[in-house]
Amino acid sequence: MNDPAIAGRGTTPPGAGDERQAAAWVKQMFAAVAPRYDFLNHLLSFNVDRLWRAHLLAAVISVLERSSPAVLDLCCGTGDVLIQLQKNTKKAVMGADFCHPMLVEAVRKTSARRLASPLFEADALTLPLRDGSLDLITIAFGFRNLANYEAGLLELVRTLKPGGMLAILEFSHPRSWFMRVSYGLYSRVLLPVIGSVVSGRRDAYTYLPESIGKFPAAPRLKHMMESAGFTEVSFELLTGGIAALHTGRKAAVAHKT
Repeated sequence: MNDPAIAGRGTTPPGAGDERQAAAWVKQMFAAVAPRYDFLNHLLSFNVDRLWRAHLLAAVISVLERSSPAVLDLCCGTGDVLIQLQKNTKKAVMGADFCHPMLVEAVRKTSARRLASPLFEADALTLPLRDGSLDLITIAFGFRNLANYEAGLLELVRTLKPGGMLAILEFSHPRSWFMRVSYGLYSRVLLPVIGSVVSGRRDAYTYLPESIGKFPAAPRLKHMMESAGFTEVSFELLTGGIAALHTGRKAAVAHKT
């Protein structure tokens, strides 16, 4: 059973008793599914994930269109968001992930498109970047997997310039009864079966709905972002609340917590 002491602070995968164990489990899980990750994302979401990523791109396009923005796609996975960001800016967009096999897939995809996006392996809680060095950080479906959400937000505040923008695209909690029931049935019954058949890892696709269920609702994440030092914080629920796009800017003087 997960230690109650870490419940709500970050992801709590099966058997993880502390943040170090939680991070190790998540890294191993993503390493195992990396070769089939893109295919399963599009299959299991019926390609709606492409529309969600388009919402993310639209929200940050004003930053990308600046003359020389410093941009990081964090928890970049196989590089889907990174590629879209890079296509819409003249400066190289950095990508970071703590799972090496995911980065291998990202390198393969960016190289095939002749994109010069720098990719590096790093933990989101301890980024090898200077204070105040970034204009924009995007995270698509990766923030939920951090071992400590508050520590992650503080690290993002640290690395952003004053006024720098954060955009988090993440699964959320449907509001209507119909959406909660139908999505709950799909994610807890059908998704693990399909994911298991295609990837061979049922635990990975059992973890997905469990991690979503434990993740803070959109208003709670908004409050956490504000407490970490973000201003102009807002969120948009997508597809009935199955996903949410959260945005905010680093305050001129970050709050201390």
